[in-house]
Amino acid sequence: MNNNVSRQPIGQVLIAQGIISEDQLRIALLEQMKSNQPVGKLLVSLGFVTEATLRDALGESLGQKSIDLSRATVDPVALSLVPREIAKRHHLLPLDYDPDQKRMTIALADPNDIVALDRLRALVSPDLIVDTVLAGESEIARGIDQHYGYELSIDGILNEIETGEIDFRSLSTSSDEYSQPVVRLIDALLSDAVKRDASDIHFEPEASFLRIRYRIDGILRQIRALHKSYWSAMAVRLKVMSGMNIAETRAPQDGRISMTINGRAIDFRCAAQPTIHGENLVLRILDRQKGIVPLDKIGLDDAQTEQLRRMMARPEGIILVTGPTGSGKTTTLYSMLNHINEEGVNIMTLEDPVEYPMAMIRQTSVAEAAKLDFANGIRSMMRQDPDVILVGEIRDADTADMAFRAAMTGHQVFSTLHTNSALGAIPRLLDIGVLPDIMAGNIIGVVAQRLVRKLCPHCRKPYPAGKGELHLLGAEPLRQTPILYRPSGCPQCDYQGYRGRVAIMEILRMDGDLDDLVVRRATLREIRRAASEKGFRTLAEDGLRRVLEGITSLDEVARVVDLTERM
Repeated sequence: MNNNVSRQPIGQVLIAQGIISEDQLRIALLEQMKSNQPVGKLLVSLGFVTEATLRDALGESLGQKSIDLSRATVDPVALSLVPREIAKRHHLLPLDYDPDQKRMTIALADPNDIVALDRLRALVSPDLIVDTVLAGESEIARGIDQHYGYELSIDGILNEIETGEIDFRSLSTSSDEYSQPVVRLIDALLSDAVKRDASDIHFEPEASFLRIRYRIDGILRQIRALHKSYWSAMAVRLKVMSGMNIAETRAPQDGRISMTINGRAIDFRCAAQPTIHGENLVLRILDRQKGIVPLDKIGLDDAQTEQLRRMMARPEGIILVTGPTGSGKTTTLYSMLNHINEEGVNIMTLEDPVEYPMAMIRQTSVAEAAKLDFANGIRSMMRQDPDVILVGEIRDADTADMAFRAAMTGHQVFSTLHTNSALGAIPRLLDIGVLPDIMAGNIIGVVAQRLVRKLCPHCRKPYPAGKGELHLLGAEPLRQTPILYRPSGCPQCDYQGYRGRVAIMEILRMDGDLDDLVVRRATLREIRRAASEKGFRTLAEDGLRRVLEGITSLDEVARVVDLTERM
């Protein structure tokens, strides 16, 4: 986005609207001298504004409409009139075309790009009327990939490796004139995984072939199988990108890759593990834009959101988020931190490792800092005048002891714990060695969560609930049988029946009565009964609420939550 699109520079517009400060603009202007990029773009990359905020502010200052492309529909006729190369070069996306009036609507990052408008008229018609709406640059890049179909032809590159014939289609998408086919192959696979919203990529060598699997919506899916001969060069390329030692093949290694895909920064955490058939590589995809979800977008109902807000309003104590690996604990913690992240609060984190960098929050990576474990880290953080401390995980007595000590001395502490349920946090802490008297009064609350896949809204099939399902749902014999949905499969969801995931949660908010039960070392059954009387709802109940709302299926909830107690 350009900073000279109006009489008033964009920096001044943002200051006038109270979005950035004079200091932040000064930093961006100093950066501009070095890189010669538009100020708007630099403000986004420095983390001072989000692209959506910038887009709306620009639109307002120019009296021009701005658009959120993730919610926009695109006319295939308009797409067919504008080649992908033109769209990419000028950062534009055709949205609509009316042949009768010769009128086209396009989303554009820079509304003063006269060259782009002239190019469109030359392509379509000299008297074409062009309506422009503003959109963010990375939104447009994502839109182009999504709507034009991305031809980072993995097949073409594989054919090139086998036959030596250069695959020009994959060359046109990379910036340099010619790069090694293996280099392009790895880039294409990483881009493909990001575009499919995968969370992990697995490269798994077998005796005679290489299996490539993506974890999409929590489920592993085989994407390709390649000949074993490709793997040695691919493994070396991945190790070079992630800073590993390419000569070492018999010991586990870790590394990190940072790339820009679709105009946004993506990090990959890479781990190599020797197996009998060669090195197994797994890449965890960390997409910064997806990492931080606003609290009201996590998918909680009003009562749950209110409970979370009340828990965060308590100035000191521990808030625990529990669940197995990959259940979205980190995302929930970051959403909570983001909710309280403002100038008057000093938030410090201790993570293993830092997954998503956040503005204004002091983040420390335990893995990379010498002689620093969680317990020592909390000790040193206490001298940094924090208000809120996030400890990546409580996994031993020392860490638990320091975390509770921080909570008792007037800090708000957030952390994760590996337990199956919110109530299970209490026996787990006892097992680690935390005394019940210390727990009582210092735990603000416990959130347990799982992720369930959402049914694809385009192809889900309705059916009336049967007798067994009514029993599971705990529905009283109603005058009307509830309608449930099951997955089907269509091109929109890649024939999986599911698309995207949503969190189901149970929130246990501690109070005086529950603290008394903890001190008395009451049984879990007693604590559960007391919590239920105060409106505590279990994971199973929250999951079944999602089933009745038609968001997910009964099978999917049964996959992640134990429903046998309700049978």
